Amino acid sequence: MRVGGVARLGAVPRPEAPPPRSFARRLARSRGFRLGRPHGFAIAPDGSRVVFVRSPAGDDPVASLWVLDLLSGTERLVADARALGGEAGPVPADERARRDRAREVSAGIVAFATDAACRVATFSLEGRLFAADLVEGGAREVPTGGGEAAVDPRPDPQGRKVAYVTGGALRVVDLESGEDRLLAADDDPDVSYGLAEFVAAEEMDRFRGFWWSPGAEALLAARVDERPVLRRFLQDPSAPEAEPRAIRYPAAGTANADVSLLVLDLVGGRVEVGWDRAAFPYLARASWSTGHPPTLLVQSRDQRTVRLLAADPGTGETAVLREDRDEAWVELVPGSPAWLDDGRPVTTVDDADTRRLAFDGVPVTPPGLQVRRIVAAGPDAVVAASEDPLEAHLWRVSPGGGIMRLTEGPGVHDGEAAGDVVVVVSAVEGEDHVRTRVLAGGREVAEIRSNAERPEIVVNRTRLLLGRRELRAALMLPAGFDPGSGERLPVLLDPYGGPHFQKVVRGPLANLESQWFADQGFAVLVADGRGTPGRGTAFERAVRGDLATPVLEDQVEALEAAAGRFPFLDRSRVAIRGWSFGGFLAALAVLRRPDVFHAAIAGAPVVDQRLYDTHYTERYLGDPNEDPLTYERSSLLTDAPGLARPLLLIHGLVDDNVVPAHSLRLSAALLAAGRPHEFLPLPGATHSPSDPAVAEGLLLAQLDFLRRALGLPRPAPGA
Repeated sequence: MRVGGVARLGAVPRPEAPPPRSFARRLARSRGFRLGRPHGFAIAPDGSRVVFVRSPAGDDPVASLWVLDLLSGTERLVADARALGGEAGPVPADERARRDRAREVSAGIVAFATDAACRVATFSLEGRLFAADLVEGGAREVPTGGGEAAVDPRPDPQGRKVAYVTGGALRVVDLESGEDRLLAADDDPDVSYGLAEFVAAEEMDRFRGFWWSPGAEALLAARVDERPVLRRFLQDPSAPEAEPRAIRYPAAGTANADVSLLVLDLVGGRVEVGWDRAAFPYLARASWSTGHPPTLLVQSRDQRTVRLLAADPGTGETAVLREDRDEAWVELVPGSPAWLDDGRPVTTVDDADTRRLAFDGVPVTPPGLQVRRIVAAGPDAVVAASEDPLEAHLWRVSPGGGIMRLTEGPGVHDGEAAGDVVVVVSAVEGEDHVRTRVLAGGREVAEIRSNAERPEIVVNRTRLLLGRRELRAALMLPAGFDPGSGERLPVLLDPYGGPHFQKVVRGPLANLESQWFADQGFAVLVADGRGTPGRGTAFERAVRGDLATPVLEDQVEALEAAAGRFPFLDRSRVAIRGWSFGGFLAALAVLRRPDVFHAAIAGAPVVDQRLYDTHYTERYLGDPNEDPLTYERSSLLTDAPGLARPLLLIHGLVDDNVVPAHSLRLSAALLAAGRPHEFLPLPGATHSPSDPAVAEGLLLAQLDFLRRALGLPRPAPGA
């Protein structure tokens, strides 16, 4: 517990830690205990049903389509993925890319779309298109044209036709007659219609590329020309018979895809939507909802200006509805913009060091309540927001000024809403699983069953405020450890430490891996430093121009403050591990502060910021052609000759997000400087290794490295 901001530890009896391999195997096969959880919710506007996908067990990746009938409270299986032939088989390339961007861990029916009344759902299964009847039940395959796999099928608002992408072409099929027609295509394979380009899906939270008109007579569709974008090739050396895969990847300072918008009617008409694409090349959002014209949110290349535009579907002309500017960058908040029923746009504004909800540009939530996502808008708005950075709750905000919190319990709450029905997904501290409840009129009317496995590991966690910035941190200790015993523990820092992600939150699934390492004999410290969300806009923007110095300073400050408070932390044996940005931070730590850190594990690290994508990197570091020094300050390559501590590099060989060239170039620089290190390549693995055997072995390999690097005793063979 914390008393006056100071944590006090006592010898609390704990159950024995499970054998190392057992938890690693369960964590891997359950995809972090996410399989079996319901997700992907759609709510019927009349409040009669909730549609979702879920797999049958916590170690089964094949998800199916389900409906919860709110009147009876019963769940119905609408489409069984296995019965329809979906056994986690080959996934089309465009669909595989969409899943990677969305960090989807399941297979089978992983996503679906519904008509306006939520009576019809469509989905693709191994490239085949299916339509499901959400009222009567059952699903049937819909024959398609084009000869290639169907991707992202979406029914029109009336549920009579389905638009889908195949081979980069946008097509529409009539569900009754079976007539299938081509709406847009290009002979060049690097030009596609209806898909989100890489940076839109990876960095802007826009995963789709076409939108039906409310009357179902036309579609608003993105045309993506990737010919200006650098081509990269990924080749898995473990499969030399496979041809290299070419990808278009816009590295910092290079050309992006040329993205435009078209209004396509169903009889061949085409109108291009016009805006200043030279000044605003990023299409961040688009929509076409009832009572509103086509709207789009566009962003400048330096990300300091965004414009909300309304388009005339007949002429393609646009008018500016709103413009926002920020000297650092304008944050693209998920769900923004939306619309109130009275016609006012629902967005956010950064004001008083707070990201506040705004109706027509006027802030309507108080300072200190950090809005993280706009969940829904209609007569009022529902948002996910935080008073405490360790928690997130759902709030309903009315145009009349009323604001009401919808969720209770310390933890992270999220969900979906339509009318007075709210699906609440709650990860509450003190519980051992994530719950999904349905509220109607503010009253709980149902709970959707989860099939996820329970972690069965006790997180022995003490929450801390560390250093002069009061960094949010958590300290995990081994099961049964007595702080008064005189024993000193080696320390493992386990951060992410960068933008858009926190590791220090309240909830049952937070810090499970950290606790597993703690149970192997470490004191594990996790700290969220500058750049991480939830602490206000100034805290987020502290990394502008330098992604290295502030984040490393905060990890050192957290360690020093914790060691000053807890004498059992052994400062002579300190390691750090991380993945992606956390991998960059781990390698940075041993390269620049070997006096503090004695070993590091860097998984998929961003070694050279020039190799990472435009939208993410330029937001923080600007254009490398204009200010190369900011990129040098945040590069690991110039520090490579100074490596004096054990370093393990890990990288998936077909990672198309942080490409393997990052770790390979660092390894080459270390080798050239005569600096020994270890490299663990992962054949066939992307940025998030999904093979359970690989994921399990990865945890055990990291544990073995830490024991060797810090001179810790290793278990006897076979133990």
